[in-house]
Amino acid sequence: MLHETWENNNLRTVKAVHTDAEKFKVSGMLTAGNEYTVVNETEEYIFVKDDSGKVGGYFKTYFEDAG
Repeated sequence: MLHETWENNNLRTVKAVHTDAEKFKVSGMLTAGNEYTVVNETEEYIFVKDDSGKVGGYFKTYFEDAG
């Protein structure tokens, strides 16, 4: 499974700017103001190590570059 190898990727760091989701609850896995390590990215999603310690995929609208 490809996603199991993503744990070792460290592409960059992003900062969560909000957790106001329209459809799904993300406040249990993301904390606004925290920085997260990006392990993979597509056009629409960013995959980060979230508050659970596992990799989760979220819309890019929740994040901004921490740099």
